[in-house]
Amino acid sequence: MNIKETLQEIFRTVFEDGELLINEEMTANDVSNWTSLTHLIMIEKVENTFKIKLTLKELIKLKKVGDLLDLIQQKI
Repeated sequence: MNIKETLQEIFRTVFEDGELLINEEMTANDVSNWTSLTHLIMIEKVENTFKIKLTLKELIKLKKVGDLLDLIQQKI
């Protein structure tokens, strides 16, 4: 499974939508269940799944899913 497929599975689990399809331009506004709490849960699952640590500075720069995909790629 590649990074995008793995991230998509994380999103489907966290946002409780088994058919959610992520894309590079997607933002929090595009996902109805994306709240501050689900955001924190999603970041924690990303860190645990990919065995990476994201800094607050890195997280603040994230504007869309493509930014997160790029950051994960850089970290692993």
